[in-house]
Amino acid sequence: MQPFLIQLDRVTRMYTTGQRQLYALRDVSLSIRAGDFCALVGPSGSGKSTMLNLIGGIDKPDTGKVWVDQVQIDTMSENALAKWRGGKIGIVFQFFQLLPTLTALENVMLPMELRNTFSDQRRARAASALERVGLAERATQLPSELSGGEQQRVAIARALVNDPPILLADEPTGNLDSETGERVVELLLELNRAGKTIVLVTHEETLAHKASRIIRVRDGRIQEGA
Repeated sequence: MQPFLIQLDRVTRMYTTGQRQLYALRDVSLSIRAGDFCALVGPSGSGKSTMLNLIGGIDKPDTGKVWVDQVQIDTMSENALAKWRGGKIGIVFQFFQLLPTLTALENVMLPMELRNTFSDQRRARAASALERVGLAERATQLPSELSGGEQQRVAIARALVNDPPILLADEPTGNLDSETGERVVELLLELNRAGKTIVLVTHEETLAHKASRIIRVRDGRIQEGA
């Protein structure tokens, strides 16, 4: 049996607001295998996005350990994390986070610049990633010239361009209408069938049931599915 690809080991994360300490996560342990499609489900403030940020190395726990692909990432420096993340993890956000002055193709090329990919390879790889999400013909368009669903597919292409084994998606359909959101979900399912490990944050039950595993989070604790 394969070792776990992602492990949270008794992780706690607190935030201080004024003189109050709020727990985002309390002593959470979670293991995810390569090839899983996991949905983190819970109400706003439950801790699910914090969990995703810890897996992606965007945040660090106050206590506990975070292992991804057998590397303990919570002990890494910010520079080492950024370099590691570029090859291991693609992240898709609810609000796309595309640069408005760059074309779809140029937005997809950005992660390769951060990894110092040879410049003559960037355009071809970005074009291939856009083709994979069905947007080859929209490569020269600015984000303002694309629909919400098209912008989200550009964001997915950007997350895929370095071919990371893990894809993290934080409410990827939250800013889309239901029909467009369904197409984005089908794309994520296709990527999972192709071998990507996907961890999805959502509050939508219908979307969560598309995943192979549902992990329910409430008040900073895993209630079900760990």
